[in-house]
Amino acid sequence: MKQILLGIFAILLAWNMGSAHADELVLGGGDVVKISVFGNPDLAVETRVSESGFITMPLVGQVAVAGLSSAAAEAKIASMLERGNFVKKPQVNLLITALTSQQVSVLGQVKKAGRYAIDGRRSVLDMLALAGGIDTNGGDIVTVVRTRNGKVMKDALDTAEVMRTADMAGNFDLQGGDVIFVERAPRFYIYGEVQRPGMLRLERQMTVLQALSAGGGLTPRGTERGLRVKRRDASGKMQIISVKGDDLLQPDDVVYVKESLF
Repeated sequence: MKQILLGIFAILLAWNMGSAHADELVLGGGDVVKISVFGNPDLAVETRVSESGFITMPLVGQVAVAGLSSAAAEAKIASMLERGNFVKKPQVNLLITALTSQQVSVLGQVKKAGRYAIDGRRSVLDMLALAGGIDTNGGDIVTVVRTRNGKVMKDALDTAEVMRTADMAGNFDLQGGDVIFVERAPRFYIYGEVQRPGMLRLERQMTVLQALSAGGGLTPRGTERGLRVKRRDASGKMQIISVKGDDLLQPDDVVYVKESLF
């Protein structure tokens, strides 16, 4: 059910992303822009922003545009044309035809991992939607690594909690170079007298009894008496714990179901 809700949420986010304004884009090295000046077809040019952040315009020469929005770059070019007495009251239009400088990497358990351009304001959930959403093996916690003012920061977003509460406080906007990583969902293992022994997904607040159900239930020879869980302690040492049906499991627990003696 959670995966269905996340899928619907991803579709809604992808639909809403079309509302971002082009003037929110920030230019950087490698971006390709198409520039035109109304009434002056000889000034039209399509060019790539250099790695040092410049473009070359007819008449005015090099223009530093890195870090500027398209609207700010238009205003700067217009000002240079007017100050040089090349065009009176120029109307400049700048269209970004290829955005390569501002990209976010979406990795891990998503349907379409890769690098995605930030073509406007984009949040963590926006980028997950672009990547097709979290796949069936993905966990609820999404890790985001960002660099701001030379400092690397690591944050986490609980997607299940967002769906439950609609609290978007942790759904912050991203910048080029940010990395989103979706880890594999926590697992537990079950063996012994159950119908489907093996590795299974550990849901939140999952009890031993729910784990037995996820394993297909007991075999005719199985019993709920004497259930054991193998669990590593903080030092990494394996412990064997007696558990009851309403006890909670932890990630990587190994549940053993004994054979009934009667």
